Amino acid sequence: MAEGDERLELKFRIFDGTDIGHGSYSSSTTIATLKQRLLSEWPQDKSVVPKSVNDMKLIHAGKVLENGKTLAESRVNVDDLPGGVITMHVVVQPAVVKRKTDKNQSEKQKQGACSCTVL
Repeated sequence: MAEGDERLELKFRIFDGTDIGHGSYSSSTTIATLKQRLLSEWPQDKSVVPKSVNDMKLIHAGKVLENGKTLAESRVNVDDLPGGVITMHVVVQPAVVKRKTDKNQSEKQKQGACSCTVL
């Protein structure tokens, strides 16, 4: 079996302890692909539901996995695990949208404004 063809048994644990997305994945699967699958399988009865893959973070061995990397590149392996099932944690963190309005902009200018008068 080639290194890129190695199969990994994964499950994903969400905030309330529920496991989703349990299955066998190729080590060449990207993190973004995993997130897309999790988004499609996300239980809709939960109080927190991600709107896109960008709202989710996958954590394995204390590290946040990057979307563009594969499981192999992220060094996910089952060598040390009895039973061979890897549990990854899924954190939902919606992207923060910063909006600049004219009012906020003018308030910032007033706060940062400094004036001197020389007599």
